[in-house]
Amino acid sequence: MKLIFSYSPLLWRGAGGEVKNKPMKVAGFTFVRNAIKYDYPIVEAIQSILPICDEVVVAVGNSEDGTLELIQSIQDPKIKIITTIWDDQLREGGKVLAVETNKAFQAISKDVDWCFYIQGDECLHEKYLPIVQQAMKDYLNQPAVEGLLFDYKHFYGSYDYYAQSRRWYRKEIRVVRNQPQISSYKDAQGFRKAGRKLKVKQIPAEIYHYGWVKPPEGYKLKFRDFGKMYHENHENSEVAKETFEFTFDNAGTLIPFADTHPKVFQPRVERMNWKLTFDPSKVSYQPSLKEKILGWIEKITGYRMFEYKNYQKI
Repeated sequence: MKLIFSYSPLLWRGAGGEVKNKPMKVAGFTFVRNAIKYDYPIVEAIQSILPICDEVVVAVGNSEDGTLELIQSIQDPKIKIITTIWDDQLREGGKVLAVETNKAFQAISKDVDWCFYIQGDECLHEKYLPIVQQAMKDYLNQPAVEGLLFDYKHFYGSYDYYAQSRRWYRKEIRVVRNQPQISSYKDAQGFRKAGRKLKVKQIPAEIYHYGWVKPPEGYKLKFRDFGKMYHENHENSEVAKETFEFTFDNAGTLIPFADTHPKVFQPRVERMNWKLTFDPSKVSYQPSLKEKILGWIEKITGYRMFEYKNYQKI
């Protein structure tokens, strides 16, 4: 049937002139490289958003392992794979991560309305799927809303604890409109539109971040190789040396997790084959006087002063 589009973004006209609602279309997008080498839960990340997506674009970078075959093994017709070559010279501030994110974003079908970004170490609990989907519908015809803002839970050391401190970002944009002026920002943590912050709505949904859940030996590999994407002279740094010893001081406060993990993630949780060898209540990191004062103010008022926000809430 030939479609004649009306002026409304939500309506189209059939061949007989009848006005009909245009179905909302949603795409997921992500990027990945060496997922097996670094044990990224990229399959679970993709599977967690698949139910509310019409397509999911995965930019698979040149890898040293079977990452491409891993993504192909998902065998879902919604998945659209593009292969990319990373520019390893783009080290300043992790810029290469934003470049790869943009490659996936730009490969999304032009008729898509909303784009759900998920990183390779993140996951969306199934309980949030209807909330995200409803928010997309509610704001679809409100062009002032350029994205949706999610809360974050950062798991650390084990699937049984998550970290809290001023060092961890509490919120980030993970759904954006399919507009060419929007692009990934800095190290792909968030987005900008023509250089300015996106205008977003906070929604009652949370992204689970698992990038710091690794066996003890996995942390050394993460620090040594991931740092190469941020620093020109990383090879000469302390964390690149064989004598480097990882500590949990970076975590801040570790809080026991009493809820459930996403169903798609549960098999990975059950495969955990290491035990924490430290007392989470005795993490040796000591906040500075400034951090103590700001933490006290936040505890009393609920407001986090001087928090970095790469978005504008409306």
